[in-house]
Amino acid sequence: QVQLEESGGGSVQAGGSLRLSCAASALTESGYYMGWFRQAPGKEREGVASIYIRYIRTTVTTTYADSVKGRFTISQDNAKNTLYLQMNSLKPEDTAMYYCAASPYRTGFRWLVASSYNYWGQGTQVTVSS
Repeated sequence: QVQLEESGGGSVQAGGSLRLSCAASALTESGYYMGWFRQAPGKEREGVASIYIRYIRTTVTTTYADSVKGRFTISQDNAKNTLYLQMNSLKPEDTAMYYCAASPYRTGFRWLVASSYNYWGQGTQVTVSS
């Protein structure tokens, strides 16, 4: 049973930074998509960043939503089975609950679409004040 647990959320002022972490367990497939999503009150869950991790060849590919390009960076530490989201130059509109998600590799995968993912964490709140 895959388990994901987020941490690192908090409250910051606009222009500040936060780093979210997602500890993953039982990811046994040879390739995985992992992603960060966010959901603000009254809004749909939106994809923020996604990474494809192919363990055998250590190939890593990333993609980002236009709204966070140049500000957010997704990365992973295979040794620690941990996914990260470094968030810089935060804006009030980044305020949301942030979720970590994972899915085994499959063709035609839609990286930033929530319904593509099989496994989800409980979320961590990020609040950015102006």
